[in-house]
Formats: sequence, C-alpha cells, structure tokens
Amino acid sequence: MLAQLLLSLSFLVAVHEFGHLLAAKYFGMRVEQFSIGFPPKIFSFKKGETEYALSAIPLGGYVKISGMIDESLDTEAMKLPPQPWEFRAKPAWQRLIVMLGGIVVNVIVGVLIFIGITYVYGDSYILKDAVNASGGYHVGPVGESLGLKTGDKIIKINGQDFEYYEDILKPATLLSTDGSYTVDRNGQIIEIPIPADFIQKFNKKSTPGTFIFPRLAPVVGELEKGSIAARILQPGDKIIEINGEPIAFHDEVTPKIKAMKADSLSGRSDTLTLKIARAGSVLTFKENFKNQKSIGFYPDTKAFLAKAEKTITYGFTESIPRGAERAFSTLAVQVKAFGRVITGALSPKESLSGPIGIMQAFGNEWDWSRFWSLTGVLSLVLAFMNLLPIPALDGGHVMFLSYEIISRRKPSDKFLENAQKVGMVFLLALMVFIFANDIIKLF
Repeated sequence: MLAQLLLSLSFLVAVHEFGHLLAAKYFGMRVEQFSIGFPPKIFSFKKGETEYALSAIPLGGYVKISGMIDESLDTEAMKLPPQPWEFRAKPAWQRLIVMLGGIVVNVIVGVLIFIGITYVYGDSYILKDAVNASGGYHVGPVGESLGLKTGDKIIKINGQDFEYYEDILKPATLLSTDGSYTVDRNGQIIEIPIPADFIQKFNKKSTPGTFIFPRLAPVVGELEKGSIAARILQPGDKIIEINGEPIAFHDEVTPKIKAMKADSLSGRSDTLTLKIARAGSVLTFKENFKNQKSIGFYPDTKAFLAKAEKTITYGFTESIPRGAERAFSTLAVQVKAFGRVITGALSPKESLSGPIGIMQAFGNEWDWSRFWSLTGVLSLVLAFMNLLPIPALDGGHVMFLSYEIISRRKPSDKFLENAQKVGMVFLLALMVFIFANDIIKLF
C-alpha cells in the first residue's frame, strides 16, 4: 500500500511542478530549484541554473522561481530591485499562466490516464437484468440502514431505468439530490429514498462491501486450507442443505453457520451436516463443528459472471472521448462532493481522507488497473484543490494575479508575504486535522 501511494504521489507532484517549471522557463524566468518531496535532500544535481532534487518527505514538492513569494518565504531577495529574469518582473498575464501551469498539466495527465485505462482495460459491467433474474441482491448492514432487504431487485434509479449494477454504486447516484431506488420486493414496488449524507457510510472502515451485491448460487469456489471444506468439498460442489435446512443462495450459508456456532457453544450440537450436489449425485457429510468458525470456502463467481458480465473493448480513437468523459465526470463528482462538505450537507470528518485513507484505497496487492485509476482520480483532485483561492496554493496566486490584471494594481509584497503565511498556517492546520482524522478512522 505505502509503495503504491508514494509512487503515485511522487509521479503526480513531479508532473504538477514540471508544469510550473516549463511555463516559467518559456517566459524566461529563472527556476532555482525543482524538488520532489520536502527537505532533507536525498540527492540532487544541477543543470543550467536549476537544481533538481529528490527529498526525504514524500508528501509534496515545489519549484522555486526567482522573484516569487512562495513556501520558502525568501523575503531578503525581494528587498532587492527586480531583475529581468524574475517572476515579479514579468507581466501579470505571464505570471498567471505560470501559476496555472501545474493545474493544467494535472488535468491533462488525469485525462490521459483515463484514456489509457479505457484503451488497455476497456469496461466490464454486470447487467442489472441478469442480477434480478438470478435472485436480486444480498443486502449488508449499510444497505439495510437505507431500507433495502436481501432479495430486493432494483429496477430504477431516480425514477429512470438503468443497465448495469455498477450504476447503483456510482458516486453520482449516491450524491444525487432527492435520489431514490425503485425496488421490486416479492412483486411489490417500493421507493427507497437516498439521504443526502448516505455516501458518508462508504467512507467508514467497518462498512466497505456491505451495501449490496448480487446474490450468488451456493457453489463452492476457492477452499481455505485446513478448513472443513478443504477436507470434504471440491470446487464446483453445490450446497443443498445445512443441518437439514435448504440453501438456495450463498448468502444463506453464513446465518446458518452463525446459528451452528451458537448451538455448539451452548452444547446443543457439535455436528455439522452438509448435503451437496456433485457431478449428478447427492452426497451427505457429517463433521464435528466444535471450536470451528466457518465451513471454509468462497463462492464460485465464474458461472454467474459468464451470464451476467458484459465486457466492452475500445479502439484507440474510441478511447479518447470515452476516457475524457470518464475523467471529467469523475472531476465533477469530486467538485459536487466538496460543495456538499462546504455547505455542511456532508461531514468533513466522514468525507475527507488523507494519505492513510488513500493508502488503504490502493489495497494490499499491486493491481495496475486500480493503481492507475486512483492515480488518475488523484491527479484531477490535485488540480481542483490547487485551484482553490487559498494563499499558499496555486489558486491563491491566481486570485491575486486576477485582481492585478482586472484592477491594474499590484498587491504589495508585504501583503503577499503575510497572505502566504496565513495560507501556510491554514494548510498546516488542515493537514493535522486530516492526518488525525485518518488515524481515528483506523480504530
């Protein structure tokens, strides 16, 4: 997880700061230093007037442009007369482009990543009609809190028909105003409203994967080593009964096992009876369940996916508009969610994640598809966050430069210096809050 996070952030910081560097050099500004990470330095080299450095704290980076009030707060240099190669000596429109350079590059990189993902991996979806035909959905605690029940068949979202299971889980769906699911529950049509703050439940560590997912047949897939299942079952076996009670779906297995554990602890029964179908025959097994926690198998998803999954591949030219649309849709969702946080509709504590939360999203196993998907999202989020009009961020510089262009009056260096200090204090406090919030979520 940590390696993936560091690689992703280092890449994104590098391209962001490189955007500033290219724009500054294009307009003849002197770039003194380009650093990935914050000091102390690990190593550096100098080419021309610019020192390129890799530093030890991998939570950002910076590019130091001569004559610019930035994170270094090098006020002594600002007391000297402006030099032609300095940031402050250039026209306001050129300085504005330099400050927008990193943001623009992050947007471009984010779009290119989504285009690449679309071209390489295509799209895989689970068909809604196939899920409903197979028995509907297994509903976990998060779904139950919304009012859904296992066996429900979702037939509409916000009053509109839809095609794929993934549409149910889209942030755009969960963030929609006055959203709802239309459910077929044993022939009865029910409207389930989606509360404005419902998406927060997906940010809690205890609830990932506990919303809804397709019901699966009780067919044995992978076996856990040393388990009861490993001794008596084979992949492809279908569970028919547990202790004489019929089983139709895999999600019915766990409640039966929990009841079995309770019986074992109370001394009522230590015997587990399984009836299975194997290669046209019905077999019965009786096993001692004392001190056991589970049977020890995962469901076989292959048969379900064979009939329910739809895979779409794209040529390179098709990937460009499709990938760009996905990128900007992702950005729009992030902006919408941020707006909900600002207005108080969503709790900052539940909605904001820092490095620890992002690291968990990468997962324990290295998955290039997931890595690049998250990196693409982070690139777009980084662009948006940097555009916010907060001193010490690019957006703060953009705000003051826009004022200068419109009013034809430049804010004093002292004012810009103080604004930079205030912005840095605010960002430091925000970082402390986000880190603390991440740590609290771990427990």
